[in-house]
Amino acid sequence: MAERIEQRLEDRIPELEQLERVGLFTRKEIRAVLRKASALEYKIQRRALRKEDFINYIQYEVNLLELIKKRRARTGYSFKKDEIEYSILHRVHSLFNRATGKWKDDVQLWLSHVAFCKQWNAKHQLSKVFSTMLAIHSNKPELWIMAAKWEMETRLSSENARHLFLRALRFHPECPKLYQEYFRMELMHAEKQRKEKKEFEQAKMDLGEFNYSEEILNGEMARIVYRDASQKIKGVEFQLAVLSIAKLFDFTEDLQKEILESLQARYADDPLTWDYMARRELELGSLQPTEHTTKQKKVSELAQREERCCAVFDEAVRTVPTEDMWKCYITFCLERYNRKTNSEELKQKRLERTLSVFSKAHESSLLSEALYKQWLQLLLDSNLSEKAVEVAEAATRHFSQSVETWQMRLQVLIQLKRDDVTQCFEEATKHVKSKGTLPLWTLWVEWSEGTNSKEDTEALYQRSLHATTPAESVTMKEMYLDWTYRNCGYKKVKRLFTSLCENRPFSLDFFRKMIQIEKEQESCKMLHLREYYERALREFGSTNTDLWLDYIKEELNHPQGKPENCGSIHWRAMKMLQRDLVEDFVSKYTLLQTGHL
Repeated sequence: MAERIEQRLEDRIPELEQLERVGLFTRKEIRAVLRKASALEYKIQRRALRKEDFINYIQYEVNLLELIKKRRARTGYSFKKDEIEYSILHRVHSLFNRATGKWKDDVQLWLSHVAFCKQWNAKHQLSKVFSTMLAIHSNKPELWIMAAKWEMETRLSSENARHLFLRALRFHPECPKLYQEYFRMELMHAEKQRKEKKEFEQAKMDLGEFNYSEEILNGEMARIVYRDASQKIKGVEFQLAVLSIAKLFDFTEDLQKEILESLQARYADDPLTWDYMARRELELGSLQPTEHTTKQKKVSELAQREERCCAVFDEAVRTVPTEDMWKCYITFCLERYNRKTNSEELKQKRLERTLSVFSKAHESSLLSEALYKQWLQLLLDSNLSEKAVEVAEAATRHFSQSVETWQMRLQVLIQLKRDDVTQCFEEATKHVKSKGTLPLWTLWVEWSEGTNSKEDTEALYQRSLHATTPAESVTMKEMYLDWTYRNCGYKKVKRLFTSLCENRPFSLDFFRKMIQIEKEQESCKMLHLREYYERALREFGSTNTDLWLDYIKEELNHPQGKPENCGSIHWRAMKMLQRDLVEDFVSKYTLLQTGHL
Protein backbone atom coordinates (compact mmCIF):
# COMPACT_ATOMS: atom_id res chain seq x y z
CA MET A 1 0.00 0.00 0.00
CA ALA A 2 2.79 2.41 0.90
CA GLU A 3 4.46 1.93 -2.51
CA ARG A 4 1.20 2.71 -4.28
CA ILE A 5 0.71 5.87 -2.24
CA GLU A 6 4.29 7.00 -2.86
CA GLN A 7 3.78 6.45 -6.58
CA ARG A 8 0.60 8.55 -6.56
CA LEU A 9 2.37 11.34 -4.65
CA GLU A 10 5.26 11.25 -7.13
CA ASP A 11 2.75 11.63 -9.95
CA ARG A 12 1.77 14.95 -8.37
CA ILE A 13 5.30 16.37 -8.44
CA PRO A 14 5.27 17.74 -12.04
CA GLU A 15 2.11 19.80 -11.46
CA LEU A 16 3.39 21.04 -8.08
CA GLU A 17 6.73 22.02 -9.62
CA GLN A 18 4.87 23.95 -12.31
CA LEU A 19 2.79 25.72 -9.65
CA GLU A 20 5.96 26.82 -7.87
CA ARG A 21 7.83 27.69 -11.08
CA VAL A 22 5.11 30.01 -12.40
CA GLY A 23 4.69 31.68 -9.00
CA LEU A 24 1.16 30.53 -8.18
CA PHE A 25 2.26 28.67 -5.01
CA THR A 26 5.23 29.06 -2.66
CA ARG A 27 7.52 26.20 -1.66
CA LYS A 28 5.97 26.17 1.82
CA GLU A 29 2.48 25.84 0.31
CA ILE A 30 3.65 23.02 -1.97
CA ARG A 31 4.91 21.08 1.07
CA ALA A 32 1.59 21.65 2.84
CA VAL A 33 -0.28 20.31 -0.21
CA LEU A 34 1.93 17.20 -0.25
CA ARG A 35 1.38 16.55 3.46
CA LYS A 36 -2.38 16.89 3.11
CA ALA A 37 -2.47 14.76 -0.04
CA SER A 38 -0.41 12.06 1.70
CA ALA A 39 -2.86 11.92 4.63
CA LEU A 40 -5.85 11.76 2.29
CA GLU A 41 -4.25 9.06 0.12
CA TYR A 42 -3.63 6.82 3.14
CA LYS A 43 -7.30 7.11 4.09
CA ILE A 44 -8.60 5.96 0.68
CA GLN A 45 -6.07 3.12 0.34
CA ARG A 46 -6.87 1.26 3.54
CA ARG A 47 -8.84 -1.98 3.57
CA ALA A 48 -12.03 -0.64 5.21
CA LEU A 49 -13.01 2.18 2.87
CA ARG A 50 -15.28 5.02 4.01
CA LYS A 51 -17.35 7.19 1.69
CA GLU A 52 -16.60 10.29 3.78
CA ASP A 53 -12.85 9.90 3.07
CA PHE A 54 -13.43 10.00 -0.69
CA ILE A 55 -15.76 12.98 -0.35
CA ASN A 56 -13.19 14.85 1.77
CA TYR A 57 -10.43 14.09 -0.74
CA ILE A 58 -12.58 15.26 -3.67
CA GLN A 59 -13.56 18.42 -1.78
CA TYR A 60 -9.90 19.16 -1.06
CA GLU A 61 -8.99 18.82 -4.74
CA VAL A 62 -11.94 21.02 -5.80
CA ASN A 63 -10.87 23.67 -3.28
CA LEU A 64 -7.33 23.46 -4.68
CA LEU A 65 -8.67 24.04 -8.19
CA GLU A 66 -10.66 27.06 -7.00
CA LEU A 67 -7.59 28.49 -5.28
CA ILE A 68 -5.49 28.07 -8.44
CA LYS A 69 -8.25 29.81 -10.42
CA LYS A 70 -8.22 32.78 -8.03
CA ARG A 71 -4.40 32.98 -8.08
CA ARG A 72 -4.42 32.98 -11.87
CA ALA A 73 -6.99 35.79 -11.92
CA ARG A 74 -4.91 37.80 -9.45
CA THR A 75 -1.57 37.35 -11.25
CA GLY A 76 -2.96 37.34 -14.79
CA TYR A 77 -1.09 34.11 -15.63
CA SER A 78 -3.13 31.80 -17.89
CA PHE A 79 -0.63 29.28 -19.24
CA LYS A 80 0.40 25.69 -18.33
CA LYS A 81 -3.22 24.58 -17.73
CA ASP A 82 -2.53 21.19 -19.32
CA GLU A 83 0.21 20.46 -16.77
CA ILE A 84 -1.64 21.86 -13.74
CA GLU A 85 -5.48 21.95 -13.84
CA TYR A 86 -5.99 19.04 -16.24
CA SER A 87 -3.86 16.80 -14.07
CA ILE A 88 -5.98 17.66 -11.00
CA LEU A 89 -9.22 17.26 -12.97
CA HIS A 90 -8.13 13.80 -14.09
CA ARG A 91 -7.44 12.86 -10.47
CA VAL A 92 -10.85 14.11 -9.30
CA HIS A 93 -12.59 12.10 -12.03
CA SER A 94 -10.61 9.06 -10.94
CA LEU A 95 -11.69 9.56 -7.32
CA PHE A 96 -15.32 9.95 -8.35
CA ASN A 97 -15.11 6.81 -10.47
CA ARG A 98 -13.72 4.81 -7.55
CA ALA A 99 -16.34 6.17 -5.16
CA THR A 100 -19.31 5.56 -7.49
CA GLY A 101 -17.93 2.12 -8.30
CA LYS A 102 -17.86 1.26 -4.60
CA TRP A 103 -21.16 2.94 -3.62
CA LYS A 104 -23.23 2.50 -6.78
CA ASP A 105 -26.59 3.10 -5.08
CA ASP A 106 -25.70 6.57 -3.82
CA VAL A 107 -27.45 8.81 -6.36
CA GLN A 108 -26.20 11.96 -4.66
CA LEU A 109 -22.61 10.85 -5.32
CA TRP A 110 -23.37 10.42 -9.02
CA LEU A 111 -25.06 13.82 -9.15
CA SER A 112 -22.03 15.41 -7.48
CA HIS A 113 -19.84 13.99 -10.27
CA VAL A 114 -22.29 15.33 -12.86
CA ALA A 115 -22.21 18.78 -11.25
CA PHE A 116 -18.40 18.74 -11.18
CA CYS A 117 -18.24 17.82 -14.88
CA LYS A 118 -20.64 20.65 -15.75
CA GLN A 119 -18.70 23.15 -13.64
CA TRP A 120 -15.40 22.36 -15.40
CA ASN A 121 -16.95 21.81 -18.84
CA ALA A 122 -15.80 18.18 -19.04
CA LYS A 123 -18.28 17.18 -21.77
CA HIS A 124 -16.58 13.96 -22.82
CA GLN A 125 -16.27 12.77 -19.23
CA LEU A 126 -19.86 13.77 -18.43
CA SER A 127 -21.14 11.70 -21.33
CA LYS A 128 -19.40 8.65 -19.80
CA VAL A 129 -20.79 9.46 -16.33
CA PHE A 130 -24.36 9.66 -17.64
CA SER A 131 -23.92 6.41 -19.56
CA THR A 132 -22.66 4.51 -16.51
CA MET A 133 -25.14 6.11 -14.12
CA LEU A 134 -28.15 5.29 -16.32
CA ALA A 135 -27.01 1.70 -16.68
CA ILE A 136 -27.16 1.36 -12.87
CA HIS A 137 -30.07 3.70 -12.07
CA SER A 138 -32.33 3.03 -15.03
CA ASN A 139 -35.31 2.96 -12.64
CA LYS A 140 -35.14 6.74 -12.03
CA PRO A 141 -36.91 8.77 -14.78
CA GLU A 142 -35.54 12.09 -13.52
CA LEU A 143 -31.97 10.96 -14.32
CA TRP A 144 -32.95 10.08 -17.88
CA ILE A 145 -34.54 13.52 -18.25
CA MET A 146 -31.41 15.21 -16.88
CA ALA A 147 -29.18 13.38 -19.35
CA ALA A 148 -31.47 14.09 -22.32
CA LYS A 149 -31.72 17.80 -21.42
CA TRP A 150 -27.94 18.02 -21.27
CA GLU A 151 -27.62 16.42 -24.71
CA MET A 152 -30.23 18.79 -26.12
CA GLU A 153 -29.28 22.06 -24.46
CA THR A 154 -25.51 21.76 -23.97
CA ARG A 155 -24.30 19.42 -26.71
CA LEU A 156 -27.08 20.62 -29.06
CA SER A 157 -27.70 17.04 -30.14
CA SER A 158 -31.39 16.40 -30.72
CA GLU A 159 -30.60 12.94 -32.02
CA ASN A 160 -28.85 11.84 -28.79
CA ALA A 161 -31.60 13.37 -26.65
CA ARG A 162 -34.27 11.54 -28.66
CA HIS A 163 -32.33 8.29 -28.33
CA LEU A 164 -32.14 8.72 -24.53
CA PHE A 165 -35.86 9.46 -24.25
CA LEU A 166 -36.74 6.39 -26.31
CA ARG A 167 -34.49 4.22 -24.11
CA ALA A 168 -36.05 5.73 -20.99
CA LEU A 169 -39.58 4.98 -22.24
CA ARG A 170 -38.67 1.31 -22.63
CA PHE A 171 -37.99 1.25 -18.88
CA HIS A 172 -40.87 3.61 -17.95
CA PRO A 173 -43.60 3.24 -20.60
CA GLU A 174 -46.23 5.00 -18.47
CA CYS A 175 -44.25 7.86 -16.93
CA PRO A 176 -46.06 11.18 -17.59
CA LYS A 177 -43.04 13.35 -16.85
CA LEU A 178 -40.88 11.50 -19.40
CA TYR A 179 -43.47 11.96 -22.12
CA GLN A 180 -43.89 15.64 -21.24
CA GLU A 181 -40.15 16.32 -21.52
CA TYR A 182 -39.85 14.23 -24.69
CA PHE A 183 -42.75 16.24 -26.16
CA ARG A 184 -41.01 19.49 -25.16
CA MET A 185 -37.72 18.32 -26.67
CA GLU A 186 -39.32 17.58 -30.05
CA LEU A 187 -40.92 21.02 -30.11
CA MET A 188 -37.59 22.64 -29.20
CA HIS A 189 -35.95 20.71 -32.03
CA ALA A 190 -38.61 21.91 -34.46
CA GLU A 191 -38.22 25.50 -33.27
CA LYS A 192 -34.44 25.27 -33.63
CA GLN A 193 -34.76 24.03 -37.23
CA ARG A 194 -37.30 26.74 -38.06
CA LYS A 195 -34.88 29.42 -36.83
CA GLU A 196 -31.99 27.91 -38.81
CA LYS A 197 -34.06 27.79 -41.98
CA LYS A 198 -35.20 31.37 -41.50
CA GLU A 199 -31.61 32.60 -41.03
CA PHE A 200 -30.46 30.75 -44.15
CA GLU A 201 -33.32 32.22 -46.16
CA GLN A 202 -32.52 35.73 -44.92
CA ALA A 203 -28.89 35.16 -45.94
CA LYS A 204 -30.18 33.95 -49.35
CA MET A 205 -28.25 30.71 -49.05
CA ASP A 206 -29.04 27.60 -51.06
CA LEU A 207 -31.03 25.15 -48.90
CA GLY A 208 -30.46 22.23 -51.26
CA GLU A 209 -27.80 20.59 -49.08
CA PHE A 210 -29.95 20.97 -45.93
CA ASN A 211 -32.87 18.66 -45.38
CA TYR A 212 -35.63 20.61 -43.61
CA SER A 213 -38.73 18.43 -43.51
CA GLU A 214 -41.97 20.40 -43.40
CA GLU A 215 -43.49 17.80 -41.10
CA ILE A 216 -40.71 18.22 -38.52
CA LEU A 217 -40.82 22.00 -38.86
CA ASN A 218 -44.55 21.92 -38.03
CA GLY A 219 -44.01 19.76 -34.92
CA GLU A 220 -45.17 16.45 -36.40
CA MET A 221 -42.69 14.48 -34.23
CA ALA A 222 -44.19 16.07 -31.12
CA ARG A 223 -47.68 15.14 -32.39
CA ILE A 224 -46.59 11.49 -32.69
CA VAL A 225 -45.19 11.59 -29.13
CA TYR A 226 -48.45 13.07 -27.85
CA ARG A 227 -50.64 10.49 -29.60
CA ASP A 228 -48.53 7.61 -28.31
CA ALA A 229 -48.56 9.04 -24.76
CA SER A 230 -52.31 9.73 -24.69
CA GLN A 231 -52.99 6.05 -25.43
CA LYS A 232 -50.90 4.92 -22.46
CA ILE A 233 -51.43 7.69 -19.92
CA LYS A 234 -54.93 8.43 -18.71
CA GLY A 235 -56.00 11.53 -16.86
CA VAL A 236 -56.76 15.14 -17.59
CA GLU A 237 -53.67 16.38 -15.72
CA PHE A 238 -51.34 14.95 -18.39
CA GLN A 239 -53.40 16.46 -21.22
CA LEU A 240 -53.31 19.89 -19.57
CA ALA A 241 -49.55 19.63 -18.92
CA VAL A 242 -48.86 18.80 -22.58
CA LEU A 243 -51.16 21.59 -23.71
CA SER A 244 -49.34 24.13 -21.52
CA ILE A 245 -46.04 23.04 -23.11
CA ALA A 246 -47.44 23.34 -26.64
CA LYS A 247 -48.66 26.89 -25.88
CA LEU A 248 -45.04 27.98 -25.33
CA PHE A 249 -44.36 27.59 -29.08
CA ASP A 250 -45.95 29.86 -31.67
CA PHE A 251 -46.20 27.26 -34.46
CA THR A 252 -48.37 24.73 -32.63
CA GLU A 253 -51.88 26.05 -33.27
CA ASP A 254 -53.03 22.82 -34.98
CA LEU A 255 -51.42 20.68 -32.29
CA GLN A 256 -53.05 22.71 -29.53
CA LYS A 257 -56.40 22.33 -31.27
CA GLU A 258 -55.97 18.54 -31.46
CA ILE A 259 -55.06 18.29 -27.77
CA LEU A 260 -57.99 20.50 -26.81
CA GLU A 261 -60.44 18.43 -28.85
CA SER A 262 -59.09 15.24 -27.28
CA LEU A 263 -59.42 16.80 -23.86
CA GLN A 264 -63.06 17.75 -24.41
CA ALA A 265 -63.97 14.44 -26.00
CA ARG A 266 -62.30 12.10 -23.48
CA TYR A 267 -62.67 14.07 -20.25
CA ALA A 268 -65.87 16.02 -20.68
CA ASP A 269 -67.04 15.11 -17.16
CA ASP A 270 -63.81 16.05 -15.40
CA PRO A 271 -63.93 19.30 -13.38
CA LEU A 272 -60.37 20.16 -14.42
CA THR A 273 -61.41 20.15 -18.09
CA TRP A 274 -64.20 22.61 -17.41
CA ASP A 275 -61.91 24.67 -15.19
CA TYR A 276 -59.38 24.96 -18.02
CA MET A 277 -62.05 25.79 -20.62
CA ALA A 278 -63.48 28.51 -18.40
CA ARG A 279 -60.14 30.10 -17.55
CA ARG A 280 -59.23 29.98 -21.23
CA GLU A 281 -61.80 32.72 -21.83
CA LEU A 282 -59.59 35.12 -19.86
CA GLU A 283 -56.55 34.30 -22.00
CA LEU A 284 -58.46 34.55 -25.27
CA GLY A 285 -59.54 38.05 -24.37
CA SER A 286 -56.07 39.13 -23.26
CA LEU A 287 -54.55 38.16 -26.62
CA GLN A 288 -56.31 41.07 -28.32
CA PRO A 289 -54.28 44.29 -28.70
CA THR A 290 -54.94 46.76 -25.90
CA GLU A 291 -53.09 49.83 -27.20
CA HIS A 292 -54.82 53.20 -27.16
CA THR A 293 -57.56 52.05 -24.78
CA THR A 294 -58.69 53.95 -21.72
CA LYS A 295 -58.62 52.50 -18.21
CA GLN A 296 -62.40 52.42 -18.14
CA LYS A 297 -62.48 50.42 -21.35
CA LYS A 298 -59.87 47.99 -20.03
CA VAL A 299 -61.92 47.43 -16.89
CA SER A 300 -65.03 46.91 -18.99
CA GLU A 301 -63.25 44.36 -21.23
CA LEU A 302 -61.88 42.54 -18.19
CA ALA A 303 -65.34 42.37 -16.63
CA GLN A 304 -66.73 40.95 -19.89
CA ARG A 305 -64.01 38.28 -20.01
CA GLU A 306 -64.76 37.31 -16.41
CA GLU A 307 -68.48 37.09 -17.28
CA ARG A 308 -67.64 34.71 -20.12
CA CYS A 309 -65.59 32.59 -17.73
CA CYS A 310 -68.50 32.44 -15.30
CA ALA A 311 -70.88 31.49 -18.11
CA VAL A 312 -68.69 28.46 -18.83
CA PHE A 313 -68.54 27.62 -15.12
CA ASP A 314 -72.34 27.92 -14.86
CA GLU A 315 -72.70 25.40 -17.66
CA ALA A 316 -70.08 23.22 -15.96
CA VAL A 317 -71.91 22.98 -12.62
CA ARG A 318 -75.11 22.09 -14.50
CA THR A 319 -73.34 19.40 -16.52
CA VAL A 320 -71.07 18.07 -13.75
CA PRO A 321 -72.85 18.86 -10.44
CA THR A 322 -70.11 17.67 -8.06
CA GLU A 323 -68.33 19.11 -5.04
CA ASP A 324 -65.03 19.31 -6.99
CA MET A 325 -66.68 21.26 -9.80
CA TRP A 326 -68.12 23.82 -7.38
CA LYS A 327 -64.72 24.02 -5.70
CA CYS A 328 -63.10 24.95 -9.05
CA TYR A 329 -65.76 27.61 -9.66
CA ILE A 330 -65.41 29.12 -6.17
CA THR A 331 -61.61 29.04 -6.33
CA PHE A 332 -61.74 30.98 -9.59
CA CYS A 333 -64.12 33.56 -8.11
CA LEU A 334 -61.95 34.01 -5.01
CA GLU A 335 -58.82 34.40 -7.13
CA ARG A 336 -60.46 37.14 -9.18
CA TYR A 337 -61.84 38.85 -6.06
CA ASN A 338 -58.40 38.88 -4.40
CA ARG A 339 -56.75 40.46 -7.45
CA LYS A 340 -55.96 44.12 -6.93
CA THR A 341 -57.96 46.65 -8.92
CA ASN A 342 -58.53 50.38 -8.71
CA SER A 343 -62.09 50.00 -9.91
CA GLU A 344 -64.52 49.83 -6.98
CA GLU A 345 -67.29 48.83 -9.37
CA LEU A 346 -65.33 45.80 -10.60
CA LYS A 347 -64.36 44.80 -7.05
CA GLN A 348 -68.00 45.00 -5.91
CA LYS A 349 -69.12 42.97 -8.91
CA ARG A 350 -66.51 40.29 -8.09
CA LEU A 351 -67.67 40.18 -4.46
CA GLU A 352 -71.33 39.81 -5.41
CA ARG A 353 -70.47 37.08 -7.91
CA THR A 354 -68.39 35.15 -5.37
CA LEU A 355 -71.07 35.32 -2.67
CA SER A 356 -73.68 34.24 -5.21
CA VAL A 357 -71.63 31.20 -6.23
CA PHE A 358 -71.12 30.24 -2.58
CA SER A 359 -74.90 30.44 -2.01
CA LYS A 360 -75.68 28.30 -5.07
CA ALA A 361 -73.17 25.65 -4.01
CA HIS A 362 -74.70 25.64 -0.52
CA GLU A 363 -78.20 25.27 -1.94
CA SER A 364 -76.97 22.31 -3.96
CA SER A 365 -75.50 20.77 -0.75
CA LEU A 366 -72.14 20.48 -2.52
CA LEU A 367 -70.04 22.83 -0.41
CA SER A 368 -67.11 21.33 1.46
CA GLU A 369 -66.22 22.12 5.05
CA ALA A 370 -63.12 24.09 4.02
CA LEU A 371 -65.16 26.22 1.61
CA TYR A 372 -67.70 27.03 4.32
CA LYS A 373 -64.80 28.45 6.31
CA GLN A 374 -63.69 30.60 3.36
CA TRP A 375 -67.28 31.77 2.84
CA LEU A 376 -67.58 32.81 6.47
CA GLN A 377 -64.30 34.69 6.36
CA LEU A 378 -65.38 36.53 3.23
CA LEU A 379 -68.69 37.50 4.85
CA LEU A 380 -66.98 38.76 8.00
CA ASP A 381 -64.44 40.76 5.96
CA SER A 382 -67.34 42.30 4.05
CA ASN A 383 -69.20 43.22 7.31
CA LEU A 384 -72.13 40.93 6.47
CA SER A 385 -72.46 39.64 10.04
CA GLU A 386 -76.08 38.43 9.92
CA LYS A 387 -75.41 36.38 6.81
CA ALA A 388 -72.27 35.01 8.47
CA VAL A 389 -74.34 33.75 11.42
CA GLU A 390 -76.76 32.01 9.03
CA VAL A 391 -73.93 30.39 7.09
CA ALA A 392 -72.19 29.23 10.26
CA GLU A 393 -75.42 27.60 11.46
CA ALA A 394 -75.91 25.92 8.07
CA ALA A 395 -72.32 24.61 8.17
CA THR A 396 -72.90 22.94 11.56
CA ARG A 397 -76.08 21.33 10.21
CA HIS A 398 -74.15 19.80 7.31
CA PHE A 399 -71.08 18.83 9.38
CA SER A 400 -72.58 18.28 12.82
CA GLN A 401 -69.80 15.87 13.89
CA SER A 402 -66.96 18.26 12.99
CA VAL A 403 -65.23 20.02 15.88
CA GLU A 404 -63.63 22.52 13.48
CA THR A 405 -67.01 23.56 12.07
CA TRP A 406 -68.53 24.11 15.51
CA GLN A 407 -65.42 25.99 16.56
CA MET A 408 -65.75 28.18 13.46
CA ARG A 409 -69.41 28.94 14.25
CA LEU A 410 -68.64 29.74 17.89
CA GLN A 411 -65.81 32.07 16.92
CA VAL A 412 -68.21 33.96 14.66
CA LEU A 413 -70.77 34.31 17.47
CA ILE A 414 -68.09 35.41 19.97
CA GLN A 415 -66.63 37.90 17.49
CA LEU A 416 -70.08 39.40 16.92
CA LYS A 417 -70.84 39.32 20.70
CA ARG A 418 -74.09 37.42 20.25
CA ASP A 419 -76.32 36.38 23.16
CA ASP A 420 -76.70 32.74 22.10
CA VAL A 421 -73.03 31.72 22.55
CA THR A 422 -73.75 29.51 25.60
CA GLN A 423 -76.66 27.84 23.84
CA CYS A 424 -74.42 27.12 20.85
CA PHE A 425 -71.71 25.63 23.08
CA GLU A 426 -74.30 23.34 24.68
CA GLU A 427 -75.53 22.29 21.26
CA ALA A 428 -71.97 21.58 20.09
CA THR A 429 -71.17 19.32 23.05
CA LYS A 430 -74.31 17.27 22.34
CA HIS A 431 -73.42 16.65 18.70
CA VAL A 432 -69.67 16.10 18.94
CA LYS A 433 -68.14 13.03 20.56
CA SER A 434 -65.99 13.59 23.67
CA LYS A 435 -62.76 12.65 21.88
CA GLY A 436 -61.29 15.65 20.13
CA THR A 437 -63.49 18.25 21.84
CA LEU A 438 -60.58 19.97 23.59
CA PRO A 439 -60.60 22.99 21.17
CA LEU A 440 -64.29 23.57 22.01
CA TRP A 441 -63.76 23.44 25.77
CA THR A 442 -60.71 25.70 25.70
CA LEU A 443 -62.63 28.19 23.56
CA TRP A 444 -65.63 27.96 25.93
CA VAL A 445 -63.67 28.56 29.14
CA GLU A 446 -61.62 31.37 27.57
CA TRP A 447 -64.85 33.07 26.51
CA SER A 448 -66.40 32.47 29.94
CA GLU A 449 -63.39 34.00 31.71
CA GLY A 450 -64.06 37.33 30.04
CA THR A 451 -67.87 37.16 30.09
CA ASN A 452 -69.33 35.10 32.93
CA SER A 453 -68.97 35.22 36.72
CA LYS A 454 -66.21 33.37 38.59
CA GLU A 455 -68.70 30.81 39.87
CA ASP A 456 -69.96 30.01 36.35
CA THR A 457 -66.43 29.77 34.98
CA GLU A 458 -65.33 27.48 37.80
CA ALA A 459 -68.35 25.24 37.23
CA LEU A 460 -67.45 25.13 33.54
CA TYR A 461 -63.85 24.10 34.33
CA GLN A 462 -65.15 21.34 36.61
CA ARG A 463 -67.48 20.16 33.89
CA SER A 464 -64.73 20.17 31.26
CA LEU A 465 -62.60 17.78 33.36
CA HIS A 466 -65.33 15.14 33.12
CA ALA A 467 -66.41 15.87 29.55
CA THR A 468 -62.98 15.56 27.90
CA THR A 469 -60.92 12.40 27.50
CA PRO A 470 -58.21 11.76 30.13
CA ALA A 471 -55.43 12.81 27.73
CA GLU A 472 -57.24 16.07 26.88
CA SER A 473 -58.16 16.81 30.49
CA VAL A 474 -54.43 17.40 31.16
CA THR A 475 -54.61 20.70 29.28
CA MET A 476 -57.81 21.70 31.09
CA LYS A 477 -56.12 21.05 34.45
CA GLU A 478 -53.29 23.40 33.56
CA MET A 479 -55.72 26.11 32.44
CA TYR A 480 -57.90 25.58 35.55
CA LEU A 481 -54.90 25.91 37.86
CA ASP A 482 -53.70 29.08 36.15
CA TRP A 483 -57.17 30.70 36.15
CA THR A 484 -57.76 29.87 39.82
CA TYR A 485 -54.46 31.46 40.86
CA ARG A 486 -55.16 34.62 38.86
CA ASN A 487 -58.71 35.03 40.14
CA CYS A 488 -58.97 33.30 43.52
CA GLY A 489 -55.55 33.50 45.10
CA TYR A 490 -52.94 31.17 46.59
CA LYS A 491 -55.00 29.32 49.21
CA LYS A 492 -57.68 28.37 46.70
CA VAL A 493 -55.19 27.21 44.09
CA LYS A 494 -53.36 25.07 46.68
CA ARG A 495 -56.60 23.29 47.59
CA LEU A 496 -57.42 22.87 43.90
CA PHE A 497 -53.99 21.39 43.20
CA THR A 498 -54.44 18.80 45.92
CA SER A 499 -57.88 17.96 44.55
CA LEU A 500 -56.71 17.65 40.95
CA CYS A 501 -53.83 15.38 41.97
CA GLU A 502 -56.35 12.69 42.87
CA ASN A 503 -57.06 11.91 39.20
CA ARG A 504 -54.43 11.02 36.62
CA PRO A 505 -53.06 11.78 34.05
CA PHE A 506 -50.92 14.88 34.61
CA SER A 507 -48.47 16.90 32.59
CA LEU A 508 -45.08 18.11 33.73
CA ASP A 509 -46.20 21.70 33.13
CA PHE A 510 -49.03 21.16 35.61
CA PHE A 511 -46.52 20.52 38.41
CA ARG A 512 -44.09 23.19 37.22
CA LYS A 513 -46.94 25.72 37.25
CA MET A 514 -47.65 24.93 40.90
CA ILE A 515 -43.94 25.13 41.76
CA GLN A 516 -43.77 28.53 40.09
CA ILE A 517 -46.85 29.72 42.00
CA GLU A 518 -45.22 28.68 45.28
CA LYS A 519 -42.01 30.54 44.40
CA GLU A 520 -43.97 33.73 43.74
CA GLN A 521 -45.23 33.81 47.36
CA GLU A 522 -43.52 36.10 49.88
CA SER A 523 -43.23 33.24 52.36
CA CYS A 524 -42.18 30.53 49.91
CA LYS A 525 -41.94 27.32 51.93
CA MET A 526 -39.45 24.59 51.03
CA LEU A 527 -41.79 22.05 52.60
CA HIS A 528 -44.42 22.79 49.95
CA LEU A 529 -41.85 22.80 47.14
CA ARG A 530 -40.64 19.35 48.24
CA GLU A 531 -44.21 18.07 48.13
CA TYR A 532 -44.70 19.36 44.58
CA TYR A 533 -41.35 18.02 43.39
CA GLU A 534 -42.02 14.63 44.96
CA ARG A 535 -45.43 14.44 43.28
CA ALA A 536 -43.88 15.39 39.94
CA LEU A 537 -41.07 12.85 40.33
CA ARG A 538 -43.55 10.06 40.97
CA GLU A 539 -45.00 10.74 37.53
CA PHE A 540 -41.97 11.88 35.49
CA GLY A 541 -38.92 10.87 37.52
CA SER A 542 -37.93 8.07 35.15
CA THR A 543 -37.96 10.18 31.99
CA ASN A 544 -36.90 13.72 32.94
CA THR A 545 -33.37 14.56 34.13
CA ASP A 546 -34.00 18.30 34.45
CA LEU A 547 -36.66 17.72 37.11
CA TRP A 548 -34.13 15.99 39.39
CA LEU A 549 -31.56 18.72 38.79
CA ASP A 550 -34.10 21.47 39.56
CA TYR A 551 -34.98 19.68 42.81
CA ILE A 552 -31.30 19.55 43.79
CA LYS A 553 -30.85 23.24 42.91
CA GLU A 554 -33.84 24.09 45.07
CA GLU A 555 -32.32 22.30 48.07
CA LEU A 556 -29.02 24.10 47.50
CA ASN A 557 -30.36 27.62 46.91
CA HIS A 558 -33.57 27.93 48.96
CA PRO A 559 -33.15 29.58 52.41
CA GLN A 560 -34.99 26.63 53.99
CA GLY A 561 -33.27 24.04 51.80
CA LYS A 562 -31.17 21.17 53.10
CA PRO A 563 -28.03 20.64 50.98
CA GLU A 564 -27.42 17.36 52.80
CA ASN A 565 -30.49 15.97 50.97
CA CYS A 566 -28.77 16.35 47.58
CA GLY A 567 -26.86 13.09 47.96
CA SER A 568 -30.00 11.03 48.55
CA ILE A 569 -31.81 12.83 45.67
CA HIS A 570 -28.86 12.00 43.38
CA TRP A 571 -28.92 8.34 44.50
CA ARG A 572 -32.68 8.11 43.85
CA ALA A 573 -32.28 9.69 40.41
CA MET A 574 -29.60 7.15 39.46
CA LYS A 575 -31.94 4.34 40.48
CA MET A 576 -35.11 5.73 38.90
CA LEU A 577 -33.99 7.24 35.58
CA GLN A 578 -34.06 5.14 32.43
CA ARG A 579 -30.71 3.66 31.54
CA ASP A 580 -30.12 5.85 28.47
CA LEU A 581 -30.72 9.02 30.54
CA VAL A 582 -28.32 8.25 33.39
CA GLU A 583 -25.22 9.41 31.51
CA ASP A 584 -26.87 12.72 30.61
CA PHE A 585 -27.91 13.22 34.25
CA VAL A 586 -24.38 12.47 35.54
CA SER A 587 -22.76 14.97 33.13
CA LYS A 588 -25.26 17.71 34.05
CA TYR A 589 -24.88 16.98 37.78
CA THR A 590 -21.09 17.29 37.42
CA LEU A 591 -21.51 20.68 35.71
CA LEU A 592 -23.84 21.73 38.54
CA GLN A 593 -21.25 20.78 41.17
CA THR A 594 -18.54 22.75 39.39
CA GLY A 595 -20.76 25.82 39.08
CA HIS A 596 -21.17 25.64 35.29
CA LEU A 597 -24.89 24.91 35.28
